[in-house]
Amino acid sequence: MFSALRLGRSSLWLVLLLLVPACSGGGGGDGDGGENGTGGDSLKGQQVEVTATWSGVDQERFSAVLDLFEERTGAKVKFTSSGPDMAAFLTSRLDGGEAPDVALLPQARLLGELAGRGALQPLPQAAADLVDRNYDPVWQDMGSANGQLYGVWFKAANKSTLWFNPAVLEAAGVKPPSTWEELQAAATALAADGIAPVSVGGADGWTLTDWFENVYLRTAGTTAYIDLTRHHLAWDDATVVEALQTLAEVFRPQWLAGGAQGARQTDFATSVANVLADPPKAGFVLEANPPDAGPNAGLVDFPAIDGSPPSVVVGGDAAVLLADTPGGRALVEFLATPEAAEVWAARGGFTSPNKNVDAAAYPTDAERRAFQALVGTQVVRFDMSDQQPVAFGAHPDQGLWPLLQEYLAKPAAAAHVAAGLERTASNIFEP
Repeated sequence: MFSALRLGRSSLWLVLLLLVPACSGGGGGDGDGGENGTGGDSLKGQQVEVTATWSGVDQERFSAVLDLFEERTGAKVKFTSSGPDMAAFLTSRLDGGEAPDVALLPQARLLGELAGRGALQPLPQAAADLVDRNYDPVWQDMGSANGQLYGVWFKAANKSTLWFNPAVLEAAGVKPPSTWEELQAAATALAADGIAPVSVGGADGWTLTDWFENVYLRTAGTTAYIDLTRHHLAWDDATVVEALQTLAEVFRPQWLAGGAQGARQTDFATSVANVLADPPKAGFVLEANPPDAGPNAGLVDFPAIDGSPPSVVVGGDAAVLLADTPGGRALVEFLATPEAAEVWAARGGFTSPNKNVDAAAYPTDAERRAFQALVGTQVVRFDMSDQQPVAFGAHPDQGLWPLLQEYLAKPAAAAHVAAGLERTASNIFEP
């Protein structure tokens, strides 16, 4: 048990895919390439169930992707929202012998846990071939467990982007920063112009983990990032203290929208509105995919620290196959195509790690920039907290979330917070 349309080169390719039945691969099946295909009415009369955590706008936009799949295959897709706790939802369905055909998992760790339980089917060969063609090796690695490919990373979040309102920066005579020193200089100018430099949604602890992870990756490097993720490096290590002290250079109470206590009580949606709404209340917000950022929102890559190389911290949702059915195999194959991603990309609030998606599908310059940074950066690391036990990385009462909230209120207490993180980690991670 575990816890919480455009026509062009790729469209032409998909037409060919849909005319040629796909062969079943490692996921099992008869392998004859018959009913396993994704073309014409090969799946007419069949129902496919897919689950994801999405609701509201995200569910509506994903439904447009599923509509295209239905149109091209004849299948009928039932979408079931898992709610925020995908692990608990799938545990119940698997234990009851009613697994959905496909799930989009929001955590890399959950993919590994499910694979270890034997609950996942390896990707069919046709889907695996598409992943090899359309995704860089880092995404293939993150979709694998024990050397076997299980996941198609359909939706990604570039968590290394600072969003801003260009009019605010222009009024203060500020240019988008590319280095940590430039960010501090920009913050100084914004504060002098009477606007809070930084908006932080501290009431949602995961926003603070994103800030920390970006700073840690740039100050400690990729090897230490991996070691800390796995608790092969202690959380009171000097590299953690250094990263917290560096972050404190921007998390100054006088630079935070609402001050330290106000930032602690601000939820994520409000933190974004503080920057992108009219009138704006702050200069910068760390964000991945604002669903309605608007055409004038600005975006800049998370700044380099002491000459650190371009790096991206990512989150995402990986499509996995739980039931070895023709419909399930066809759906994960479809989700590995550029065309599937472009349906949602055109609607906004979405970034695909599929490098062959046409950047023109994205409706704004900022979203195109986020996509190009995601697929064009060599140093890509998955969100640290999403790879850790939920009790440490995503729990409201212990571990990273409350201790980083404490740090937000008192950013000078870096060593104290690091010591608390190590005490908690020592009790949660396996020895």
